[in-house]
Amino acid sequence: MERKLKFMKKMRLLIPVLLLSLTAFLNGSVQMSITRESTVDSLGACQGISYQKGRVFLYGDREVGMIREYKMEKDSLLYLHKEYKLTQNGQDVIGHPTGIAWHGTGLVFMGNSVRLNAEGTRWKAMIYCLDWNGLLKTGTLDGNLLNTIEDDACIQGIRPEYVQYQNKWYVATADYGNNGNEVRLYDPQKLRTCKRTSEPGVMFKKFRCSPWVQNLHWVADKGMLMLIQNQIEGRKWRFTYVDLAKSIENGTMVSVKEINEDSRPDELEGFAFLGKMNKGIAVTSSHKKNTNYISVNW
Repeated sequence: MERKLKFMKKMRLLIPVLLLSLTAFLNGSVQMSITRESTVDSLGACQGISYQKGRVFLYGDREVGMIREYKMEKDSLLYLHKEYKLTQNGQDVIGHPTGIAWHGTGLVFMGNSVRLNAEGTRWKAMIYCLDWNGLLKTGTLDGNLLNTIEDDACIQGIRPEYVQYQNKWYVATADYGNNGNEVRLYDPQKLRTCKRTSEPGVMFKKFRCSPWVQNLHWVADKGMLMLIQNQIEGRKWRFTYVDLAKSIENGTMVSVKEINEDSRPDELEGFAFLGKMNKGIAVTSSHKKNTNYISVNW
């Protein structure tokens, strides 16, 4: 019994050290590098990327909001000649798509940022609940738009992404600006029926985060949320790995690793791992070199 008590005491002392060592390991080891740059056309300004069961969906704001479907062929994206217009009755609905929340089952959500003035100083953020399989079958939102929600709980912008916290899925989003930025977690079942995110019970938790978040990416194997960011407004690349659980508990983001890619001055818009944790694609709004193959070492 005495030996057991001594062992438990040692473990209580050792666990914080192990956790600190793990954090130091992650801080010191995760690296991202561009291995190849390429150009994908017909997207307008590419706004993001979603990887789903071996398929890659790039979305942009051409003459209307739209999505194109690809697959990896060796080390390149191969266009599958499948295009989906984010229109209803021929009218543009999701004209500036910003994020696809998809995790294989359940509801799918897309974001949309609506410009309210010519100067671009006033925006309205919208979330759309979609019949994703229906959209892929018919090619438009006709009959596939399940709910439209105004994200009036946001400060600036919407970029939905599924995250998992305490064995439950939530739709996370974040602001883009540099004033009071937050990551917010919404209940997807509430989003299915509500009209505004400010309605009671829709928002589960929130925490403060750094500015210029263009998109989010859930790193499930690490329990981390990646903030895909600009270093300054609309320019230069930044990837910030955030410990989601600690950030929720603290009310402010707990950064595990921040990576700046100073060789690229353009506007980073999105990133997704390609099934495994060592390869991904980063996309930009540029018309050239808008798809960038990334090697990740942990």
